[in-house]
Amino acid sequence: MSRYTAAACKLCRREGKKLLLKGDRCYTNKCSLERRSYAPGQHGQGRSKRSEYGLQLRAKQQARRYYGIRESQFHKYFLMAEKMDGITGENLLMLCELRLDNVVYTLGWADSRTQARQLVNHGHFTVNGQKVDVPSYLVKAGDEIGIRDKSRQNENIKALLEKNQARPVSEWLKRDSSGTKATVSTLPTREQITVPVEEHLIVEYYSK
Repeated sequence: MSRYTAAACKLCRREGKKLLLKGDRCYTNKCSLERRSYAPGQHGQGRSKRSEYGLQLRAKQQARRYYGIRESQFHKYFLMAEKMDGITGENLLMLCELRLDNVVYTLGWADSRTQARQLVNHGHFTVNGQKVDVPSYLVKAGDEIGIRDKSRQNENIKALLEKNQARPVSEWLKRDSSGTKATVSTLPTREQITVPVEEHLIVEYYSK
């Protein structure tokens, strides 16, 4: 299955929530959801009563689109989460948070997860001193993530660092004073994950 390449704003309108897919644009009056808060398409403004299955599907789609993960990969994370100790839904979101592309975005090294995924693909980051160019790479507690020395001279990355240096960083990540290195101090808890979904509905969807 190929990656979604159509207008990202349509996804936010379809879910009725800001998924922060366009970086800074999502916080301005140019945001499509601000101007057209109804679903796209011919029947987007029609009233529809969602079934129990519909609510579960939307919760799953919201989380998947929020992190930019394909269906097969997201289902794989669910199966992994089921085998882990703890609450399955929270484990699922934790796995999504631990993806390298999400960590790069959370640290302020990219304006969106889409941009973070592209930067990771181009090999701009390291994990424990080794270059990693796989966006789905799952970091672990104690891992050190950094921007490669050569990449720090890249004008685009320098601009991103300067622009986002004041962005708050999640408590489970610790960014150093230079802003070019960070450590996964602990695994994220549900309270530290800001994804706007009800994960128990996702569990119910996949448990049918």
